[in-house]
Amino acid sequence: MKGQLKDANTATRIILAAEQLFAERGFAETTMRQITAAADVNLAAVNYHYGSKHGLIEAVATRFLDPLCARLEQLLAERRASGTEFIGVEELIEILMVALLEAREDREHSLSLFMHLLDLAYAPDQESLRKFLMQHYAGRIEPMVTLVRQDAAPMENDEFFWRLHFLLGALIFTLSNYSTLNLLNARNSDGRVDIERTLHRMVPVLTAGFHARSEKNWVCRI
Repeated sequence: MKGQLKDANTATRIILAAEQLFAERGFAETTMRQITAAADVNLAAVNYHYGSKHGLIEAVATRFLDPLCARLEQLLAERRASGTEFIGVEELIEILMVALLEAREDREHSLSLFMHLLDLAYAPDQESLRKFLMQHYAGRIEPMVTLVRQDAAPMENDEFFWRLHFLLGALIFTLSNYSTLNLLNARNSDGRVDIERTLHRMVPVLTAGFHARSEKNWVCRI
């Protein structure tokens, strides 16, 4: 990491060091002292460029979400330009998977790190991070969510909310724990499975989740 950082400007060195340490140690476990040491800067430089550790976490989110949202918008625009406005849930999820895989290719650890960050956003003490994500990215994701809603089974808005979060939860769990899942899978497989194949396996499962009929009976019968 030192070789990658030595020629970068101060702000870039800080964010690269933070990303690497967050990926290796976790958000809560990484200290500002560790970040400043890895970036070879003082604490004043971090405060000047990012304000705080929370500011650094938001910057990490921005570095992933800006290109991800831009790629999703591009893929949707290209699909609409092909001649039909209707795009089914399965194809929309495939578009999401393509964008996620391309984002992963840009930087090592980026996809797993981003999933850990989304998981962090659901922690009770991370209201500021949730507000940041909603303020800057909810509007950019909304067109895709609207298209998913159009092809989903008839259901109340409350039910659709939960289906969306089931999708998000499946992505977060699978991609943030991918290395461990791969090791567990090795017991029942002849070799390692790449992440592209794993995401492909998720497409029919997630699609079925949106197409499943919404039951009004809240009693679970086992």
